[in-house]
Amino acid sequence: MPDKKKILLVEDHPIFRLGLAELINQEEDLRAFGKAKDVNQAIIEIENMAPDLIIADISLKNSDGIDLVKYVKLHHGQIPVLVLSMHDEYLYAQRALTAGARGYIMKQEAMESVVTAIHHVLTGKIYLNEKVKEHILSTMSNPQKAREKTPVDRLTDRELQVFRMIGRGFSSREIATRLFLSIKTIGTYRERIKEKLSLKHANELVRCAVHFEKTGQITTQQG
Repeated sequence: MPDKKKILLVEDHPIFRLGLAELINQEEDLRAFGKAKDVNQAIIEIENMAPDLIIADISLKNSDGIDLVKYVKLHHGQIPVLVLSMHDEYLYAQRALTAGARGYIMKQEAMESVVTAIHHVLTGKIYLNEKVKEHILSTMSNPQKAREKTPVDRLTDRELQVFRMIGRGFSSREIATRLFLSIKTIGTYRERIKEKLSLKHANELVRCAVHFEKTGQITTQQG
């Protein structure tokens, strides 16, 4: 029997993580491990266990899955990362792939597709569902469509991260601490986000961010 491939799970919802691990461990050639809830814990696991593949949620405790993807690409480029998300695949799939991920899967389909996705990525291929493939190919073949971005698409990865942390109720000081940035820098990000989303006031920014975090949809309606 060949050695089992080690799969590091980076997920801050323990019930979902346990279910995913149980599913993976049913495969003869795979073994799930790890209890990483954020990027810092994931880095420790990577250094200690040298996984063959990493499955990372976009939304992590005090951090962001895209940051982990970028870290792995820079420091452990041989380890493929499969990104999980409950959010709009059109918004995050391309960001994840650009950051260096080798696949993207929605949480709603994870239990049905994750084993297939793992084997696909371990062979050196990129895994995307048909809907995301069609969207990305359509965007690539239609430059005009690619330029027609939604307001959230205009945000950089860091701006989107700050926006989502605002939606989770973090203050500017808390965001600065978690991202190892100054409060002044966070203030600059807030202003850029307001400008790109056509929001005039801090209260509008908070309402918009909370709505996005709850629904995955953006609204810039004021009032």
